[in-house]
Amino acid sequence: MAKKVKKKELGAGLKALLSNIDTNIEEPSAEVVRELSNTVAFIPVSQISVNPYQPRKEFSEDALQELSESLKTHGLIQPITVRRLDDSHYELISGERRLRASKLAGLEQIPAYIRIANDQEMMEMALVENIQREQLNAIEVAITYQRLLDEFELTHETLAERVGKNRSSITNYLRLLKLPLDVQRALKARLISMGHARALAGVDNIILLNAFFKQTIDNNLSVRALEKLISDSKEPAPPKPTKTALPEDYQAVENRLKQHLEAKVELKLKSKGKGTIVIHFDSDDTLNDLLDKIEE
Repeated sequence: MAKKVKKKELGAGLKALLSNIDTNIEEPSAEVVRELSNTVAFIPVSQISVNPYQPRKEFSEDALQELSESLKTHGLIQPITVRRLDDSHYELISGERRLRASKLAGLEQIPAYIRIANDQEMMEMALVENIQREQLNAIEVAITYQRLLDEFELTHETLAERVGKNRSSITNYLRLLKLPLDVQRALKARLISMGHARALAGVDNIILLNAFFKQTIDNNLSVRALEKLISDSKEPAPPKPTKTALPEDYQAVENRLKQHLEAKVELKLKSKGKGTIVIHFDSDDTLNDLLDKIEE
């Protein structure tokens, strides 16, 4: 029978591996990164600090308590992910819910993957993991996108590539941050969907926006119903001005000019007998032909 690896031995082995690593190295060797990516260490919970870039801000206390009861029986099966700051200090990259529940359960050590990451990479990894698990609400995603743009001076295109989204998706999320706080709170509480929020974000008039939002909540409108409500409220485009009919004798003059010049001619009247004659041409050759006919 294969010898079972004890937690203490596995942790000590990884500690030995890490002892030769300089945390200031910006580009660790591929061998080190590969070794860390496939190694699970058991780290004291007391040595793990929370991720300051954690995009997820809200945790259900009931769900945490339920998970902690499970951990008391089975332990933490899925490792968290951290980055090493020094020999006795690690910073969480992802798995804050599991870390909180482990503390509630009174666990002294938990399994963890150790990564070498800078601040930007930490935020990106935490964001991508939460998005993949669909744990973040849309406002949390939007706030994290905005932080990545502001703090690391990324463009929308670069950010889209880093988090595996298209550029329009990034833009749509960022527009949510311009919505009134009441709308943002409703989106976070999932009283409205991302589709509702996107429709409301397209309304420039704040009074109308709030009215549409209230109707959506009061009447439990679907996204399609809200979009129709917004569409129906838009003022129709002003009709194009119609051309004033020329008096009969002026119309006759316009027709004679068209026939003689073989071109589009417009006779326009103003007040007190004034007016203009507009002759259209589409090339230099046409213009020369017109000039010849006029000179005749």
